[in-house]
Amino acid sequence: MNLRFDDNSITVAIVGCGGFIGSHLLDAVLERTRWRVFGVDLDFYRLQHRLNDERCEFLCADLAEPVVVERIAQFPLVVNLAAICTPSRYMGEACEVIRSNYDHPAALATACAKSGSWLVHFSTSEIYGRTAPDSGELEEDSTPAVFGPVTASRWSYATAKLLAERFIAGLPDLKWTVVRPFNFVGPYMDFMPGVDGEGIPRVLANFSTALLRGEPLKLVNGGKAKRCFTSVHDAVDFLFALFAAGSGTAPGVLSQAFNVGNSENEVTIAELAGKMRSIFAKVRGVDVSTLPEPQVVSGVEYYGAGYDDSMRRMPSVAKAQRLLGFKARFPLEVALEESLSWFVKHYDTGASS
Repeated sequence: MNLRFDDNSITVAIVGCGGFIGSHLLDAVLERTRWRVFGVDLDFYRLQHRLNDERCEFLCADLAEPVVVERIAQFPLVVNLAAICTPSRYMGEACEVIRSNYDHPAALATACAKSGSWLVHFSTSEIYGRTAPDSGELEEDSTPAVFGPVTASRWSYATAKLLAERFIAGLPDLKWTVVRPFNFVGPYMDFMPGVDGEGIPRVLANFSTALLRGEPLKLVNGGKAKRCFTSVHDAVDFLFALFAAGSGTAPGVLSQAFNVGNSENEVTIAELAGKMRSIFAKVRGVDVSTLPEPQVVSGVEYYGAGYDDSMRRMPSVAKAQRLLGFKARFPLEVALEESLSWFVKHYDTGASS
């Protein structure tokens, strides 16, 4: 691979480019390189400002279509961000979640192995399984994984993602790198139920929606679970560090899985709720005491039967720092304020919908 950023003959295929991470990555590719982009997704409403860009070609299509998979694999670099990754869907649509997160990526990986493309596949931090409250750092190549029972359909997503990783790693001749995100946040994240999506989004969009609608933030099982939140800008910077290293086919980049997270940004979900209430009060210029107090709900009550959870996800970030020189740099408060400010500005007119 010779993926020089100033080479205008290179086209990167971004699968899921209309989504949260993909939209940020597409902007960065156009701003930081001379590459072209072949973007695939089911919609592009986040990319209205790019739809007429002469360096972009967009295809509204699904990875379930073999002809689409074959076309994507024609390009030298393929970044696969496509996935069903909404917790509420893990319980009610387990089979579709598995197809999205295993069947389709496996087909794409097979095509990339045949064509010689470098596949950068986005997995999930959930492949580490049902972690305990006292779990230490999750290390890419040594941490064991324990999952809930088969009746807990919460794990349909994680096990499909894990199997996709195993399949990718087992394919002869495939040039691959796996990315395991730890709670990326930022503008364009998820949706507002009843406005541009249905169901329950991930926690940040969920809390943002409640704040904008004047509703109490729901703390599932007391909000005791801990998470490390990572700015989407750090995620994009990681990918560029990866692309730069991969240009020289560095042995520490290919056939590797990388955690991408910010270990300094750990909070309980209850603490996250407190921070978001304070930031929202600041953004709207109101006293935090005027906002509804959070409410505790059970996981089964909120998400439905089959709910289960990891109590702590603390990434080891040593590998990314050692092999790529990458370390996340955006503090939690900065990432949260940017995310919530965008959400308020974007959805304020739809708050009562």
